[in-house]
Amino acid sequence: MKSYTLDDAQDLLIGKIGTLRRDQFEFELKLELIGDMIKTARKERHLTQEQLGDLIGVRKSQISKLENNAKNVTIETILKVFEALKAKVNFKVELLNHEVNIT
Repeated sequence: MKSYTLDDAQDLLIGKIGTLRRDQFEFELKLELIGDMIKTARKERHLTQEQLGDLIGVRKSQISKLENNAKNVTIETILKVFEALKAKVNFKVELLNHEVNIT
């Protein structure tokens, strides 16, 4: 039986780093983690989804959707949620290409 490292398995099953399929997977994984972080922070603050929704002016169903699938959410909404939860948010932007082409 052949064994694989995690990196080898990801390359084989999802695609190598830098490919469209791998980039999409990584992006969706990060969005899922945001939803998990919101849910964890909400629970640590002993808030229900309805209470959190009241704090930022949305319905409970929207908080549920956000916690379970953060794909269709704006950065503004994410920041409002974390602000209501008294949580610090850091964004990291990394430029991968040193050139900017304007056409």
